[in-house]
Amino acid sequence: MSSSGGRFPPHTHTHHYFPLPPPDHPPTHQPPRRPISPHRHRYRRRRSSGSRSSRGTKNSCMAGVQERQYEEFFGGFYFDEDALSKDISLDGLDKELEEHKNYDVLISILTNGEKQRDMATMVEGNLGHIEQDLIQDYIKDNDSLVLLHDQIHDCDIVLSQIGSLLSGFQVHIGSLSSELRSLHEKSLDLGVRLKNRKLAETKLAAFVEEIVAPPGLVNAIIDGEVNDDYIKSLNMLSKKLRFAQVDPLLNASKALKDIKQELERLRKKALSKVSAYVIGIFSSMRKPGTNIQILQQNLLQKYRHLVLFLKEHGIEKYNDVCAAYVDKMNKVLSEDFRVYLEALESLKLDIGVSTDVIGYDANVVDLIPRGREQLRNHRFMFSLGERSNILKEIDQPGLVPCISEANSLKYPYEVIFRSLQKLLMDTASSEYIFIKAFFRDESMFYRVFEDHLIGQSIYGFDQLWLKQLDNPTCQHHRGGPGPVAVIDENMKLTLANSHDAICLMLMICITKKHQLVMSNRRLPCLDTYLDKALIYLWPRFKTVFDMYIQSLYQCDAKMLWVDGTHPHHIVRCYMEFTASLIQLNAECGDGQLDMSLKRLRLAVDDLLVRFAEKFATQKLKHLFLLNNCDMAISILKEAGEEAKELRRYFEEKLESNLVSFVDELLMEYFGDLIKFVKNHISEDLISYTECPNIADVEPVVKNFAVKWRTALELMHNEVVTCCSNFVSGMAILKAAMAQLLNDYNRLSECVKMIPGGSSLNRNLVSITSISYEIRKYSRTL
Repeated sequence: MSSSGGRFPPHTHTHHYFPLPPPDHPPTHQPPRRPISPHRHRYRRRRSSGSRSSRGTKNSCMAGVQERQYEEFFGGFYFDEDALSKDISLDGLDKELEEHKNYDVLISILTNGEKQRDMATMVEGNLGHIEQDLIQDYIKDNDSLVLLHDQIHDCDIVLSQIGSLLSGFQVHIGSLSSELRSLHEKSLDLGVRLKNRKLAETKLAAFVEEIVAPPGLVNAIIDGEVNDDYIKSLNMLSKKLRFAQVDPLLNASKALKDIKQELERLRKKALSKVSAYVIGIFSSMRKPGTNIQILQQNLLQKYRHLVLFLKEHGIEKYNDVCAAYVDKMNKVLSEDFRVYLEALESLKLDIGVSTDVIGYDANVVDLIPRGREQLRNHRFMFSLGERSNILKEIDQPGLVPCISEANSLKYPYEVIFRSLQKLLMDTASSEYIFIKAFFRDESMFYRVFEDHLIGQSIYGFDQLWLKQLDNPTCQHHRGGPGPVAVIDENMKLTLANSHDAICLMLMICITKKHQLVMSNRRLPCLDTYLDKALIYLWPRFKTVFDMYIQSLYQCDAKMLWVDGTHPHHIVRCYMEFTASLIQLNAECGDGQLDMSLKRLRLAVDDLLVRFAEKFATQKLKHLFLLNNCDMAISILKEAGEEAKELRRYFEEKLESNLVSFVDELLMEYFGDLIKFVKNHISEDLISYTECPNIADVEPVVKNFAVKWRTALELMHNEVVTCCSNFVSGMAILKAAMAQLLNDYNRLSECVKMIPGGSSLNRNLVSITSISYEIRKYSRTL
C-alpha cells in the first residue's frame, strides 16, 4: 500500500488547483490539460535532491511517490522558471486566455504569480511532515493489526465449520420433506377411501331404510285406526312403494325381492282399509241434516292424503271411491235443489201468464182485454219499479222459505231465479274448490253436476263429458239427473209459461252479474252453464217481446177505445215498459234491444193513430195525442239520460200537436176573428190578402167585444179539464193566449188603417185589458 494514496485523496484537494467554469457561461467540456513542461523534471530532481539532504536515503522511495502525486494533481501548472522559451509553445495562448478569462484561478495566478509559488513550496513542506507522522502512527498500531489479522483468520475457521454443519442440516431437511410428501399422499388416499366408504354406507343405509318395513309400520297399517298417525304410516309405506318403482336397477336387488312380497301385502291391506273408510265418510253425507260443506272442510280435507295414496298405488280402489263420491253427491245435491225449488214455488207471484197479453186474438192471448181495472192487477209486468232493487242485492243471500210465509209473501220469478242461481253458484264454488283440492281432478265436478241428457246438455257439459267417457275413472258412474238437470227442468217449464218481458230481462241482467261474480272468484266451473242460460233467455225474451208488438198491431182499437182525451192506459203501459227496458239495457244490455224498442214505438204510434181516429173532431184528436205524448215524456224523464233520444221524439210530437190543438181551440171560441185575420191580414200587418172594408170588420169587432171574457173563461175551463198534466195545460193556455193577443192586435191595426174605421174605436177592446185578463188566468194556474 502506498502511503501517499492515503494521505492525499483526490476529492479533498482538487478544488484548490483546477480552474472552475465561469458562473455565467459554464463550459460544456473541461479545458484540455496543458502538456507537462520538460522543466518539471528539473524541478523534481531539485526537490528530490533537497529531500535526500534533509531526510536521508530512507525517504527516497516516498519522494518519488510524492513526485508522481504532484504530477497527477498539479501537472501543467508547475513549470521550471528557468525553462527556455524555445521549449514552450505559445500557439493559441491568446485564444485560451480569452476563453478562460473569467476563471477565478487563472485570474489569481496571473495577478499573484510569485505568491503562488511560495505557497506551493510551503504546502509541499507541510505534506512531508504530515506523511512522517502518519507512518509513525501505522508503526505504533502494527501489533493491533496483527492481532486483528489473527482474529479474522480464526473467524474464517469457525465460519467454515458452521457452513459444514448447515450443509448437513440441509441434507437432513431434504430427506424429511420427501417423507412428508409420502405421508401426505397416503393421507389423501385414505381420505378418498373413507369418503367412498361413507358414501356407500349412506346409500346402502338409505336403500335398507327404504325397503325394510319395520314391525311398527306393519302393525300400524294392519291393525291401526285411521287417524293422523295412520296417515303418517301410510306416507311411509307410500314412500317405500315409490322407491321400488323409481329405478329399474333396484328391482334386480335380491334384498328388494325378499321384501317386495311383504310390501305388496301391506299395500293391498292399506288400499282396502282406506277405501272402506273414505266411502264410509261419503255415506254419512246422505244423513238428514248433514252440513256437507262443514263435513268436507273439517273432516275430508284432513284425509285428502288417503285419496292421493289410492290414486297413486291403487287406481281401481281410487275409481271406486270417486264413483261413490259422485253417486252420493249427485243424489244429495239433486235432492236438495229439488226440495228448495218446491219450497220456492210456493213463494212465486204469477206475473205475465198467457191471459195477460195486449189484445191478441182470442185464440192466442189477450193482454189487458178488460181495461184499467184488469191492468192494475198486472201492473208489474210493464213497470220496473222496485223490481230493479234485485240488481243491487245480487250478492245477498237467497230466499229461505218458511212455513209462516208460504201464504203471505209472494215474489216475482226473478227473485226466485236469483235465489236459485245464488245457491247454485255457492254450492258449485265450494264443490269445485273441494274436488280440486281433495281429488285433484276437475272433471269430477262435472260428473257431480252432470245433466241426465248426456250429449244433449243445454249447459255445455256435453263436450266435456264426451272427452271424459274415455277416461277409465268415469266408467263406474254414468249418473242420474244432477243439480243442473233439476234446475234446467224447472227453468224450461217456467219460461214456457212466462209472458213477463220485464222478468225475462231481469233474469238476463242477473245472469250477467253472476258471470261477473264467478269471474271475480276466478272459478271457471259455471262459465258454460251461464252462457247457455243466456242463450235460453234471450230467445224467450224476444219471443215475448214480439208477442207484445203483435198484440198492439192486432188489437181491436174499437174495443179498447175509451171516450176521453186523457192518456190511454195501454200507452201508459207501453211507456212504463219502454222506460223499464231502457234502464235495464243501460244496466247490462249489449245493444240487442235498440232495434226492438224502435219497432215497439212504431207499433204504439200506429195504435195511437187508430185511437185518435175514433174522435169526432180534430181538436179532440190533437188533445188526445198531446196528452199521451206529455205522459210519455214524463215517464221517460224518470228513465234518465238513456231515454233522451226517445224523449226528444215525443217532445217534437208534443209540440206539433200543441200548435194544432191551439189553432183548433181558438177557432172554436174566436172563429170569426181567426178567420178574418187569416183571410185578410198578413203577418207583417202591411199587405192584405183581401182588401177589407168597414162592413167586413164591424161584425168581428163587435162580436169580440161582447163575448171575449166569456170565451176566455170557457177556454180556460176546458183546457184545465181536458189536460191530464197541469204543466202541459198551462203551456197550452199560454200558447193560446199569446196567439189570441197577437191576432187581435193585428185586427186592431187593420181597423185603424181602413177608411171610416175610427167609428169602431169605441167597440175595440184595449190590448191592456186583454193582457190583464190573461195574467189573471196565469196567476190562477
